[in-house]
Amino acid sequence: MDPSNKTSLSDFILTGLTDVPWLQKLLFIFVLLFYQLGIMGNIIIIILAIRDPSLHSPMYFFLANLSFLDICFSSVTVPKMMVGFWIQNVISIKACIVQMYLFHSLGFSEGVLLSAMGYDRFVAICHPLRYRIIMRRSICFYLVFLSWSAGLTTSLVNTLMTSRLPFCNVNRVRHFYCDVKPVIKLACRDIRVNEMTLLYFSGFICTGTFILTVISYFYIISHLVTHQSSKGRPKAFSTCSAHLTVVMLFYGTAMCTYLGPDSEASIESDRVAAILATVITPSLNPIIYTLRNKEVRNSLGNIFKTSQYW
Repeated sequence: MDPSNKTSLSDFILTGLTDVPWLQKLLFIFVLLFYQLGIMGNIIIIILAIRDPSLHSPMYFFLANLSFLDICFSSVTVPKMMVGFWIQNVISIKACIVQMYLFHSLGFSEGVLLSAMGYDRFVAICHPLRYRIIMRRSICFYLVFLSWSAGLTTSLVNTLMTSRLPFCNVNRVRHFYCDVKPVIKLACRDIRVNEMTLLYFSGFICTGTFILTVISYFYIISHLVTHQSSKGRPKAFSTCSAHLTVVMLFYGTAMCTYLGPDSEASIESDRVAAILATVITPSLNPIIYTLRNKEVRNSLGNIFKTSQYW
């Protein structure tokens, strides 16, 4: 591009999911329902974990933090996306960078927290007699603090590199929120360093936390096969199945987005994966934990019984 023809930009236009008017209205209803379901479900999980003494354990402490992360994670992108279903979705470059930073911070934090939850399940099943000693309150607070601090710091790399890029002439972001991959494609400068950093840095964090979670479950499964009685196995598997389902949903969408091939076809698949990550998964997590967890179901039932009494 001729430098003399470059025009500095101050705003981006988020193209969203579709340009078809009737489909936009239908998608708005779909996204709104799932967003409300996710917010209400995760708030209920947090309230149960705080109010019910039977849920005052490390597992539910982590679960309440996961619910709070899911609320923030979806709220960073979904409200802005819903605006785009009705009017042209314009966002300033500064706001775009902030949204990008928050999205990746919360995503990285959730990955670390899921690894901590896997470690919690490993200790509970493989070392039950030492569980209260190992997973004491200070360690739980430290692991949650580590997840937040890791997310807030590691996401700075890609965000700062993107903020230093010059953007000229083309301002249409082919996405419904500001993510690194579609934004850096608009830069009027060589972005190969940015693409390599995104691939290796984000890929290292995604695969690293995923491998830690896999290691925890490798030892859990080995212990269940070799040590656990046949009567105790179903209960142990049920306590892990909800977390394992959430892990597969989270890492499946993340790896499809950031470790997949970079092509025109990948842009559409990235948007589908982003819908799963920001809209579907946060609303499914409370349902998964409620349906698969007897303690949460009992606590929820007690809440309803109390409300009916009053």
